[in-house]
Amino acid sequence: MKEKRGANMFLNDYMSEKFPNLKLRPPLFYNWDTGIRFELGNPDDNDEVSYMKSVYNRSLSIFKSLHSVDDEIIIVANVHHAGEQNLLKRRKLKIFNHYIKSKNVLYRLQHRVIPYVFEDVYDIYDFETHRYTLQCNVSEVKYINMIKAICNHDMDIKPKIFHDVFFINKTKNTIFHIYDDRGCDVLSSDKESIGHLYKNYNDWILDYDRNTIDKTFQ
Repeated sequence: MKEKRGANMFLNDYMSEKFPNLKLRPPLFYNWDTGIRFELGNPDDNDEVSYMKSVYNRSLSIFKSLHSVDDEIIIVANVHHAGEQNLLKRRKLKIFNHYIKSKNVLYRLQHRVIPYVFEDVYDIYDFETHRYTLQCNVSEVKYINMIKAICNHDMDIKPKIFHDVFFINKTKNTIFHIYDDRGCDVLSSDKESIGHLYKNYNDWILDYDRNTIDKTFQ
C-alpha cells in the first residue's frame, strides 16, 4: 500500500463540514456538544466472563442501533509511533485485513502520516500518528469480531486491537468510538440522529456524565 499525496482529504472535508474543529482522538465526548457516553462494563462485576459478556452485548447493541447494513462509513484507525522508527519502515495495518470481508475493499485503504494527535496534551513532539482510513459499507465489515477485538484492548483476551478506531457514519453523520471495555462515545451532528439511543439505552448512560447528557436530550 502506497501513501498517496492528498490521501484522507475526503475525511478532512467531511469532518470540517459535519464536525468542525473536532479532533479524532479520545475523549470525543468532552470535545463535542452533542453526544452520549455509555458504560459498557459493570465495574462491580468481578467475574471476567460475565463482565465481558456485558461489554460485548452493550457495544454491539449500540452499534447495530446506530448503523444500518447499507450505511456508508469511514473507519479510521490512529496508530502512534516514534517518528524515527517509521522513517525506516512503513507497515500496513493488519487489523483491516482481519475484519474486512473482501480484499477488493482493502484497495480503498488509505494511509497518511500526521503530527502526533496528543502532542498538545502531553507535550510530546517526537511521535507521529499514522492515520489509516477506509471507506466502505457496514455490510462489508466483520464488525462483530472487530468490535469485540476493540473491547479486548486492555484484557488478557485475544484477538485484540490496541489502536483507537473510529466508525464515522456518513449516512447518519455520527461517530462511534469504544475507548476501552469501560465505555464508548457516540457523537452526532444533530441530536435527532441519536435520540433513539438516549431513549432505548438510557440505563447504560455513564452516571458521571448523565446530567450533561440529560440537558442535551431532554
